[in-house]
Amino acid sequence: MSSRRFDPSGGLRGELRPPPDKSISHRAALIGAMGEGRTTIEGYLDAADTRSTLAAVTALGAEVNVLGPSKHLSSAAVDAGDPGPERSGAIEVEIEGIGLRGPGSRYGGEEVQINVGNAGTLLRLLPGWLAGQERGRWRLDGDESIRGRPVDRIADPLREMGAELDCRDGRFPPLGVEGSSLTGIRYELPVASAQVKSCLLLAGLLADGRTEVLEPALTRDHTERMLRAAGVDVSSEARTRLPTGPSPKKISVGPIERIEPGSIEVPGDFSSAAFPLVAALVVPGSRITIDDVGLNPTRIGLLGVLNRMGANVIADEGDSAGLEPRGTIVGAHGPLRGTRLGEAEVPLAIDEIPLIALAGCFAEGETVITGAGELRHKESDRIAAVVDGLRGLGAEIEALDDGLVVSGTGGLRGGEFQAKGDHRLAMLGMVAGLASREGVNVVGVEAAEVSYPDFEADLARLIRGEARVASA
Repeated sequence: MSSRRFDPSGGLRGELRPPPDKSISHRAALIGAMGEGRTTIEGYLDAADTRSTLAAVTALGAEVNVLGPSKHLSSAAVDAGDPGPERSGAIEVEIEGIGLRGPGSRYGGEEVQINVGNAGTLLRLLPGWLAGQERGRWRLDGDESIRGRPVDRIADPLREMGAELDCRDGRFPPLGVEGSSLTGIRYELPVASAQVKSCLLLAGLLADGRTEVLEPALTRDHTERMLRAAGVDVSSEARTRLPTGPSPKKISVGPIERIEPGSIEVPGDFSSAAFPLVAALVVPGSRITIDDVGLNPTRIGLLGVLNRMGANVIADEGDSAGLEPRGTIVGAHGPLRGTRLGEAEVPLAIDEIPLIALAGCFAEGETVITGAGELRHKESDRIAAVVDGLRGLGAEIEALDDGLVVSGTGGLRGGEFQAKGDHRLAMLGMVAGLASREGVNVVGVEAAEVSYPDFEADLARLIRGEARVASA
């Protein structure tokens, strides 16, 4: 485990292209493998988590061919006639799919071992596909962090569909999946989760009858978008009308014989872009432009929160011709005020809540986050880790059972910050160091490689004020 010191910096200036979206990359590889024929993925994230997904579909029989660095350009770059350099961190991938029932038909008689590494999305989505195979047995396992992440939230509804699964202590990986006949169910998610929803939708493609998933709050819809584009009849309708936020939905699919994904373009990852964005908001003298970033409405809840905090942030949707809307975000330093974030908004900003807590440290007044119990089950217990980490840097912050409370003091002193093997905590510590008074020593900084391998280098370029940063 390595540590690195991040000292207070001058203003961050320049333009940034964030790495490709991790959530969409995982889904693209899985759905490409489920498809018939060849699927081309332009702008696939080349990082530890997403390499685990490519290895997993290869183990199932799909043929994966990495063609090289992605050369996809944002519409703004095309219009300006400025192609810029190649996108580092982004690759072009071809996947020769094995079909919806391919894993079962190719099963050789012995249990197939699938190493998911640190990829929680892979752990929770892949069983939906495997559970409905006519034959076969697979065992999913991963690193120490993965072994502490519960899988009962997918195992329980899959068992209701007829799946045969076993897991350690009834809750934790390794997760064994045996192919069996499934029946569609109507399932109400006890906690809003895009991963559980996606798992059940994939299982529904192989089940007898229709599968309906009712979510208590709106969650990211990348899976539904991708399945529709591949020829699946995905029904989605609002359940109620909420005065304080987006309406929760009922999403359903029926059985289908084949899907044909064709080609998939992956935009820049909003969750990765959020880290340099918040850095610009809390480091004096900063102004940055983030180009070619995904602006899916189910992913950008952070922007609404920052707007309430009075942040200097402007988002401009540009190219929306593909599956996912994308565009440009401009952020600059300025005063912030505290805000409240509740259960209805949490799923739309689940990965950015540590950053909201950090911004709250620099805001005037109190920032309160509730309804975020899901954070207890991420790569780390993010509520405890964020509270302990920021408190160690001088923050006035307290944990709640399902969230946290920050009393803004206008800044952070500095000190040591433990990443705890969590990529988002590693990046949080780096940003905190740049904005602190005395600097921060981040322990476990290498965890950032899971989703944003070039994050440290990109921060350095922004500190130097380079006009264009080409990190994906």
